Amino acid sequence: MALLTPEERTLLRAVSTLAYCNPFLPERIDAERAILGADFIEGEPVWSMRVDAPGAERVNNTRVTERTEHEVRKIRERLTKSTVATEHDLLLYEDAALLVLFDRYQSRFYDAIVQALTQKRGAQRWGFYTEFVRDWESFFHVPLVTMPVLYDAPHLFACFFQVRRAFHHIIESIIGSSMAAARLRAAVWQSIFTHDMRRYRRALYDRLGDFTTLIRGPSGTGKELVASAIGLSRYIPFDPKAQTFSEDFANSFYALNLSALPSTLVESELFGHRRGAFTGALHDRRGWLEVCPLLGAVFLDEIGDLDAAIQVKLLRVLQSRTFQALGDTTDRHFRGKLIAATNRDLAQAMQTGHFREDFYYRLCSDLVTTPALQEQLRETPEVLRELLIFIARRVVGTDAEALAEEVEQWIVRHLGREYPWPGNIRELEQCLRNVLVRKEYRPTQTRSVTAQDDLSQALAQGALTAEELLRRYCALVYAQTGSYEETARRLQIDRRTVKSKVDAERLTRLPDGEKIDNPTALSK
Repeated sequence: MALLTPEERTLLRAVSTLAYCNPFLPERIDAERAILGADFIEGEPVWSMRVDAPGAERVNNTRVTERTEHEVRKIRERLTKSTVATEHDLLLYEDAALLVLFDRYQSRFYDAIVQALTQKRGAQRWGFYTEFVRDWESFFHVPLVTMPVLYDAPHLFACFFQVRRAFHHIIESIIGSSMAAARLRAAVWQSIFTHDMRRYRRALYDRLGDFTTLIRGPSGTGKELVASAIGLSRYIPFDPKAQTFSEDFANSFYALNLSALPSTLVESELFGHRRGAFTGALHDRRGWLEVCPLLGAVFLDEIGDLDAAIQVKLLRVLQSRTFQALGDTTDRHFRGKLIAATNRDLAQAMQTGHFREDFYYRLCSDLVTTPALQEQLRETPEVLRELLIFIARRVVGTDAEALAEEVEQWIVRHLGREYPWPGNIRELEQCLRNVLVRKEYRPTQTRSVTAQDDLSQALAQGALTAEELLRRYCALVYAQTGSYEETARRLQIDRRTVKSKVDAERLTRLPDGEKIDNPTALSK
């Protein structure tokens, strides 16, 4: 008798796909649907923080685990009865058992993560590891059966801890149900685990610190949050004898804003200095590159503003992992991971000679791009309410929903839903604070982006449906001509089509100089 029936094999293939997929892409939801069939409950297309119920249990996820655990118990029983099993079937069983084992302990990992972040007590004992080992043995130590992959319990425990940590930092830091936000969460997940979780667990878990991550994006789009999620989610080995992890993840992330400091101070902060190295250097000081532990991360914000001389010194760090403190000739070693961010166009900076090409090509082994707020709102307009509630909870706490609704109504009435938000999330937060205090918000440059610029950007990003493209283009041309007939002639489409696509409300949102004098007179 074979270990798996054809139906069970199909089910476990879907379970295997789910266990190793990127949880922040639609493929996760597709895998849940394949496993549950008619029992799947349709809902959100991707996993994101639900601002209406942040801690709510996801029903599909719970059902997947229950069904998988039922299958694992059946197969485990067959294995004890000398059932013939192919290597492929045993691999499917292993993947399913891993999923069940992770879910059994993920809430305890979560509690320990929150405790470490809030209390910052340093190393802690993980007493439930003993129980974890018993469950691990029950799944994978079957008499007379040799599993294709013998998972080492301490390594598996460390991997589970890393996965739960990464999920927590990503979903808590990158808010929004738009696909732009989902793509960013997925990109951060790949920065931590690569696109192939199997290979990562097998061979890369202790090597990704050698990969520098460069985060690009406009100001105010959360680049430091992305860096923090990556830096706080590194693999940390577990010591089964002491029942502790080798390092404390909560104190392993060091951030430095390069544009906020003069060059000499940047060098001192990064590399450290000896006493007397410069005026005011009264004591020896270790820099962040030396303080950073093996499994920690140093984040350099605004790397595009870095002086050429310091670029050369950092290039040496990336090439050889060595550096010298100011006023010293002894080589010191950087053991952690380097994460950098910039809002500048580095390609242009290299062309003008302000940024070294060799330095850039050492930085770009892993690239992450943070989307503008305008891109998120264009894809999913309701994200505005989600973000306002999230910000309002930080600002006022219990009255967040009412404040978010008030601010959203003010934005729609005075700025319009197509306001470009040049300051991104940072500007949105200040808008909320202004409306809270003064019941108004006055942008420094309302409408700094023209409708033509906005349309060109949307086209370049492929962010418009065919219907939305036609509506926006018809409105833009009509605003210039003031005539349905002329607009239809220019676009070579029927006048009635133009009339159905143009509305007064859209015309009133066009900047001055791009609209006709009387946008409500839509009769020409």
